[in-house]
Amino acid sequence: MADKKNILTSQGKKKLEDELNDLKVNRRAEIAQKIKEARAQGDLSENAEYDAAKEEQGEIESRIGQIEEILKNSEVVEDGGDESRVFIGAIVTVFDEEDEEEYDVTIVGANEADSLHNMISHDSPLGAALMGSAIGDVVTVEAPAGSFNYRVINIRRQ
Repeated sequence: MADKKNILTSQGKKKLEDELNDLKVNRRAEIAQKIKEARAQGDLSENAEYDAAKEEQGEIESRIGQIEEILKNSEVVEDGGDESRVFIGAIVTVFDEEDEEEYDVTIVGANEADSLHNMISHDSPLGAALMGSAIGDVVTVEAPAGSFNYRVINIRRQ
């Protein structure tokens, strides 16, 4: 069975590559220095600084592995056509018909989703409903709290 591809925008891929580089070049060197300094303090069995540094080292190495795996199985997807339909990488202005509020969401792959910055996954309920819709379309999102309608006001590139 083939691994599922991680969908990324070009900006999302660059962000992950930059984070990976920082972890490998800067953070690894910083943690190696912390471990060296902690070792210099003597007895490692009761050395809290050494234990903390080793734990941090494990977290860094875990994140490096995670990013490498995401990038290895990634596919950069961005629509090269016009902006008449919602695509991965689009900034979509929607009007929430229940709350009567207008706001922007950016459609991204699941690894880039960040609700604090209105970056939603293309396979989230709202993202999936918006994919392929056009300006003026009303999409319905089914949620545990009920159905919600959103009107597409604008579609543009990042």
